[in-house]
Amino acid sequence: MNNSRASSILLSRALLALATLGATGLIAGCGSSGNGSTITIGNENAKDNTLASAGVTPTAQTPTSGPLASEPKVTPPGGKPPEKLVSKDIIVGTGPEAKAGDRVTVNYVGVLFKGGKKFDASWKRKEPFTFTLGQKQVIAGWEQGVVGMKVGGRRELIIPATLGYGLRGSPPTIPPEAPLVFVIDLLGT
Repeated sequence: MNNSRASSILLSRALLALATLGATGLIAGCGSSGNGSTITIGNENAKDNTLASAGVTPTAQTPTSGPLASEPKVTPPGGKPPEKLVSKDIIVGTGPEAKAGDRVTVNYVGVLFKGGKKFDASWKRKEPFTFTLGQKQVIAGWEQGVVGMKVGGRRELIIPATLGYGLRGSPPTIPPEAPLVFVIDLLGT
């Protein structure tokens, strides 16, 4: 075999290996590990748009700009706690609507209705929370209150104890029979 032909074969094999490696990296980057490329609300780029048009659903992450880029301050309303779930859209999203069976990714802040003490926030971990609606992976107030949100939206939920942690609470941070207030950002479905 002459040198020209051997060089051509080696070059072809190297290009094939490089293309395979690139495709593998693209596929791995789109998985749920949280380390891959991500479509973010209000901060899309050409790479995100290419993935979206190809039907790839990247892992949702906290936006780096726009109204959902920073942790909201949650102030409980005054007066008597509600007996039923109260839901109020702060920002109406423009993306797909969350429905039962969807795997959703959210950022959230939770405070006690009485006193407003923050007991939890995904923001402090710098990692959104993902769960499947309708699978009882979260409290009933979330199961009911997240349904109907659109991606890119921010919603306040005032949750009576019966739809939260009930008679037991969740010691030490949530006392028994505590109504709760959450502000939830829907980042992805």
